Amino acid sequence: MVTRGQFLERATVIPAGDGVLEGLSHRGTRAPALLIVPPPPGSGGMDHSVGAELAWAVTRAGHATLRFNFRGVGASPGRPGSRKSQEQDVEAALRLLAGNPGSVAVAVAALGGSAATLLSMVHSHPALAGLALVSPEPLEEDALVRIRQPLLVVVGAEEPSLGGPLAAAMAEASGTLVVVPGTDARFQRNLSEVGRAVVRWLVGLGPSP
Repeated sequence: MVTRGQFLERATVIPAGDGVLEGLSHRGTRAPALLIVPPPPGSGGMDHSVGAELAWAVTRAGHATLRFNFRGVGASPGRPGSRKSQEQDVEAALRLLAGNPGSVAVAVAALGGSAATLLSMVHSHPALAGLALVSPEPLEEDALVRIRQPLLVVVGAEEPSLGGPLAAAMAEASGTLVVVPGTDARFQRNLSEVGRAVVRWLVGLGPSP
């Protein structure tokens, strides 16, 4: 039995094409729900420390969450595939999360190199409530400018990608840039600040009280 205040994700099977993906989900009552996209295969799975922190912080704030493993990672069968197959996996997870009761509004957070996958497919999903990119690398600043959904980028102060071009692109996109002090993309320090930043952003996307 889960008591009030406890955090316990449910093992979730995500139908994806001719197979399934391994996932973990948690219910929530606040909009929007959050899909957490792990780094690309070979860079970490859904148990990546940043993904786990986001799931914990966002769930504690009352939002539903879903995180998953790409095919060929963890218990998701198959072989790691191309960006196209990764896009298909993200699509499958989006369908499942948007189909859950109370989760019609969905935002997406992509970690590391999965930012490129998300940016390549976002224009076919204009109804997404927002996009959050955590330590996106590599990143083409021009791609950020074309985003029409509310945009959040979270980076460590010691990341090499942090600089004038990123700040300028975020300003042009009317996005929010959060720089976490004293850390790099691994967030071995101040990891909780990433969760807090995403929660603040999600609260701003939801309906007014």
